[in-house]
Amino acid sequence: MAGGGVGAPLGVAKERVDQYKGRVTAFVLTACFVAAVGGAIFGYDIGISGGVTSMDPFLKKFFPVVYRKKNSPSKNNYCKYDNQGLSAFTSSLYLAGLVASLVASTVTRKYGRRASIICGGISFMIGATLNAAAQNLAMLLLGRIMLGVGIGFGNQAVPLYLSEMAPAHLRGGLNMMFQLATTLGIFSANMINYGTQKLNPWGWRLSLGLAAVPAFLMTLGGLLLPETPNSLIEQGNPQLGRKVLEKIRGTSEVDAEFQDMTEASELANSIKHPFRNILERRNRPQLVMAIFMPTFQILTGINSILFYAPVLFQSMGFGGNASLYSSVMTGAVLALSTLVSIATVDRWGRRVLLIAGGIQMIICQVIVAIILGLKFGQDKQLSKEFSVTVVVVVCLFVAAFGWSWGPLGWTVPSEIFPLETRSAGQSITVSVNLFFTFVIAQSFLTLLCSFKFGIFLFFAGWITVMTVFVYVFLPETKGVPIEEMVLLWRKHWFWKKVMPPLVIEEGKDVGVEVREF
Repeated sequence: MAGGGVGAPLGVAKERVDQYKGRVTAFVLTACFVAAVGGAIFGYDIGISGGVTSMDPFLKKFFPVVYRKKNSPSKNNYCKYDNQGLSAFTSSLYLAGLVASLVASTVTRKYGRRASIICGGISFMIGATLNAAAQNLAMLLLGRIMLGVGIGFGNQAVPLYLSEMAPAHLRGGLNMMFQLATTLGIFSANMINYGTQKLNPWGWRLSLGLAAVPAFLMTLGGLLLPETPNSLIEQGNPQLGRKVLEKIRGTSEVDAEFQDMTEASELANSIKHPFRNILERRNRPQLVMAIFMPTFQILTGINSILFYAPVLFQSMGFGGNASLYSSVMTGAVLALSTLVSIATVDRWGRRVLLIAGGIQMIICQVIVAIILGLKFGQDKQLSKEFSVTVVVVVCLFVAAFGWSWGPLGWTVPSEIFPLETRSAGQSITVSVNLFFTFVIAQSFLTLLCSFKFGIFLFFAGWITVMTVFVYVFLPETKGVPIEEMVLLWRKHWFWKKVMPPLVIEEGKDVGVEVREF
């Protein structure tokens, strides 16, 4: 059993957070801002596909069957876009990201967070170029796959980079720069789609090709940014790691935080198989969160709205311009609501936001289902009044996601792992997220055709489950230093029963694992 055995440390030996010194420097804010551009690309790719797939010139060229169904008055409104090829255009990106994230874990651990950020940026630029120049479906899908590789690397490295650069007391807010950038990317994509739909027949090429702009910024940022102190120490360069730590904290009094990082690094370097180690009993709570937090984030149903907002609104009877305009509104709401989370997450904590956001999302999903069930169907359209109501309720749903599960679905998993399993844990988080994103992207149009308004009740059920899960199983991580997070689980009523027992080593109150046979 890797890493097990009597005397194997659990991470840092004691809590030293009260001894941490430093302030939020312009250096760390700049580093976090530049790194979070990776989130903008992720958001842009989420938002751009739904608008492009609703454009007639794009459908005529690559999916003529869908184009004919879309313009057929006899076709069921819920089923006009039900096509596995069209779904594959969206979902192939996330399947590629799933595979790439596994490779990115090794790169992030061995070569640092910057290396993965640079790899992601280059892959994004290649993918955007291929998509903009696509002349056939194969070239189009290849471009999407390269974008997926970029997502696998970017989503692996950027949240880790932000968590490790941020001071403990502001880690939640600064980490959410990734989510804020994601929401701004979605909003930008919706605005661009709204403008390029009028540029026939090549507007869709501009929409897809503009992804190269944030990709270039991400690559440039990766080249200019410093490596995180944690990663430098883990790679055997503690002197430079301390120098960077002093620089980003704005003080030379970093002994306590540096000691925590050094202890965590010593354990990390003793672990030869982090993926095997993460399966051990002492890492069970973090593993559960790494699996369930991204799973629940996707099962809110948010991606079905963000991917297919124009398609969804057109299916509900909105015209082309109205559907894109409505998706622009949802993108704006998502970006603004993320600011609420940034302002409150380190004051109110993670649990309060997750639970309150879950309750609001449940109510919104049920309301939309009731309206569509009573007022919309194959032979009837929504009235203007009910159409406005649906858009408002969808915006309230998006707002709840934006200040709760949107940013915190990434923040919580990125901050709970000890250094020895951090890259492996983030890889699992990204892989699970991308797997369920792929599943929803590939199946949503078919589910919409089959379930009709019931699709919203389906997602409401999952939101209920995940809200209860947070209430019961997630401890509050607000203000806990990332290197001392391992001590938190032993204070939780449930997880302290799951984790292995503590023993006293040489008179010191140090947690060690008793080998399991």
